[in-house]
Amino acid sequence: MSITPMTLRVPDDIAPAIKLAAKTAGLSVNAYIVRAACRAATLDAGHQLAALGLGQDLAGEGDSL
Repeated sequence: MSITPMTLRVPDDIAPAIKLAAKTAGLSVNAYIVRAACRAATLDAGHQLAALGLGQDLAGEGDSL
């Protein structure tokens, strides 16, 4: 897996909450933010698919072997 360095600017008022949440989760701040970004990207992709209105067309797909 390759890694792309990125700069993230976080408002001072939410930085302590992010640091605390990462510590509570047993993660580094970087790992915590990467996990949150992955979750957000997955949800966004799901919302985009849902917006296509394919839900009824796909009903039952994958429900049985």
